[in-house]
Amino acid sequence: MDVSLFDYALPSELIAQEPAERRDQSRMMIVDREAGSFRDGRFEEIVGLLRPNDCLVLNDTRVIPARLVGRRMPSGGKAEVFLIRRLGEWEWEVLAKPGKKLRPGTQVSFGEGKLTVSITEESEGGLRRARFQGHGRWEALLDELGSTPLPPYIKRPEPRAEDRERYQTVYARHDGAVAAPTAGLHFTPGILGRLANLGVQTATVTLHVGWGTFQPIDAEQVEDHVMHEEYYEVLPAAADLVNAVRPVGGRIVAVGTTSVRTLETCASEGCVRPRSGWTRCFIYPGYRFQAVDALLTNFHLPRSSLLMLVSAFAGRELTLDAYRAAVERRYRFYSYGDCMFIV
Repeated sequence: MDVSLFDYALPSELIAQEPAERRDQSRMMIVDREAGSFRDGRFEEIVGLLRPNDCLVLNDTRVIPARLVGRRMPSGGKAEVFLIRRLGEWEWEVLAKPGKKLRPGTQVSFGEGKLTVSITEESEGGLRRARFQGHGRWEALLDELGSTPLPPYIKRPEPRAEDRERYQTVYARHDGAVAAPTAGLHFTPGILGRLANLGVQTATVTLHVGWGTFQPIDAEQVEDHVMHEEYYEVLPAAADLVNAVRPVGGRIVAVGTTSVRTLETCASEGCVRPRSGWTRCFIYPGYRFQAVDALLTNFHLPRSSLLMLVSAFAGRELTLDAYRAAVERRYRFYSYGDCMFIV
């Protein structure tokens, strides 16, 4: 299957640079797979679209302040280190810029020496292994010196303090992501409370979203693409909640593609099993879903694995028709943008 089948034209001015003034005030396109139709709506309508006994599945990963900007030692030149994966208490796999000047043996200082890092070796794909040293607890130092790792299509000359709160779901609990599960950014405590009062169940899973979510697919054929692995966890209580839904007439409603991939990684014979580990789950048209009945998701980049997952769930032609309509109707795209509810 050719990757070009998942392309569409998007004017750059439709890429959202700021979140909506209120989380729950985003627009929401509602897609009906059976009817092959879609209509315009608002996110707050989600309360009327969900039913008692439905189960929302939320990814409770928390974005860490993974971007560190410092100075090379001893030259003083600017350097940026982006945390990718934790390998030990003070050891990480990182992206480093400028790459040509951050070879093994190079040291970078952050916060006037509060935290330093030594590049220890180069890995595949431009990655580095790095060992940090600091005065104090790692988590406290990272919180003080790091900044929110916004996607590259959100242009910020300097990090903003408010992004720490807005580029994070209200139910984020477990540190580890370097990108937000953005479909969840629309929820507020008020919306979640109204859904609970309606009788909608909520299950939380964890998938620490990795840097690969921003990477383009370089292969020409979809089947040749290899996903970056990401850590996931589904606890027994969450699996029990999800598995109890369908027997009583409810639907499993995944919030975001990361929740979908977590559920499908753990699904076997129509049942979700409690598990943890690393997944490279790649879903594209032809995939048979086992554990998802409805999906809330943002609008994704052309030719991306995320758009392919949505196309697998809703059908490629319907998905691209909806995307073209969203462009014509001036929806806001990507992480801080509007959303789509597919039933």
